[in-house]
Amino acid sequence: MFHTIVKYGVIAGLVVGGFMFATFLGFDGLPPMKYGMAIGYATMLIALGAVFVGIRRHRDVDRGGVIGFWAAFGIGLGISVVAGLFYVVAWEAVQAVTGLDFATSYSQAMLDSARAQGAGAEALANQFAANLNAGVVRPRWRVPDQVGRGRLLPGLAGGVLAVGFAR
Repeated sequence: MFHTIVKYGVIAGLVVGGFMFATFLGFDGLPPMKYGMAIGYATMLIALGAVFVGIRRHRDVDRGGVIGFWAAFGIGLGISVVAGLFYVVAWEAVQAVTGLDFATSYSQAMLDSARAQGAGAEALANQFAANLNAGVVRPRWRVPDQVGRGRLLPGLAGGVLAVGFAR
């Protein structure tokens, strides 16, 4: 079981981390919002396939074709945690190599978007406060946020779906 978790977690992590690193280097920093989100979500969906394949392989090869819900859920969760660690390392590498201050860039992009839609000073202040409260401009929350929302929650959702399809 541990071998399966590590193997497919590394595969998923390399997919997500590799595409993210290539995207940020390709755009020489922060990609345009619409492209960055599309590329990011697409690579996460591709990497999520590793959860499904890992559970199926464990069921078919290691368990003789039978697996319980909690065992499959644990494998999916484990794969997601390993992939999340790779995601965090890749993100920190992007920050180090490009010198990108993502929190400031993202917050500024959100404020520019609100300003372009005709938002007034009060709405802009509310947007900035929302960014602050969401942890966007608080770098010390970056790693737990990336592991939690970046990989773990999508991995949980994918794990539940994969368990259903693997039966």
